[in-house]
Amino acid sequence: MKFLAFLGRRWRFDAGGDSISIRPRRASGRQRRQAVAEPGSARRERTPARSVRLFFHELKAEQLLYWRSREAAFFTFLFPILLYALVSAFYTGKIDGQPAGRVLLAGLLGYGAATTTFAGIAIFLVIRRENGVLKRLRATPLPPLVYIAALLASTLLVFAAEAAAMVLLARFAYHVGIPDRVGSLVLSLLLGAAVFTALGIAITAGIRSAEGSSAIVNIIVLPMAFLSGSFGPTHHYPDVLRWIADALPLTYLIRLVRGAVVFGQPIWDRPGAIAVLAGWGLAGLAIAAWRFRWEPSETG
Repeated sequence: MKFLAFLGRRWRFDAGGDSISIRPRRASGRQRRQAVAEPGSARRERTPARSVRLFFHELKAEQLLYWRSREAAFFTFLFPILLYALVSAFYTGKIDGQPAGRVLLAGLLGYGAATTTFAGIAIFLVIRRENGVLKRLRATPLPPLVYIAALLASTLLVFAAEAAAMVLLARFAYHVGIPDRVGSLVLSLLLGAAVFTALGIAITAGIRSAEGSSAIVNIIVLPMAFLSGSFGPTHHYPDVLRWIADALPLTYLIRLVRGAVVFGQPIWDRPGAIAVLAGWGLAGLAIAAWRFRWEPSETG
């Protein structure tokens, strides 16, 4: 009897003339609404615990992709470290009355934050968008916010390793002591990384091809680094260049880092620099939320 009841729920028997037709029973309106509300088990299981598992899975994948890409690992991780070694060979003694090694360390840490977070995030996202990766990701069970969070966390891990390597290089190769204000240094770098990450996501709206992404980003980063004092003193620059530098976010990040590394000052001693960086970060977030695209810009 149970078997016959099951058949009655699943199949419809129509008797007409001398024949009997059997066809699937049409779902009721209530059943169709339930099917629309619950299209798959993946959607039903979207819980915080599952999102956390997906986050760490994607974070591991992003780290593997990053370190397997020699170009990305060199230009965004090793290049700032090599620049510190190169620039330190030219500047010896003191810069603006302070030990050259400490001043250059502060400047190159700021430059590393800009290249790793701003340039790295922008180039990765544009290339994946134009290759259709971001568009296909939206059709997978991986939530878009989890994917973006994993990419940002991976970038921050790379920058943390880069900053630690640069501080250790300065300590053992150039006899620069570990900064007294380590906590303020960490907070300054975190703030700078967050700001440049937001700006990196925002700039993707203005880059329309994967081929041009690296060139456009470098046109922004390298002049900004020179004007902001990443590679040495800027007091001999013309007034117009120093006025431009005063509007750049990297200038204020370097001031915060220099305060912790060179002068031993806590981060809250420079509220003006914090406010300017926060303003740049909020502007980047606003533009990213408004203009960020998942679909490719070029289709042909």
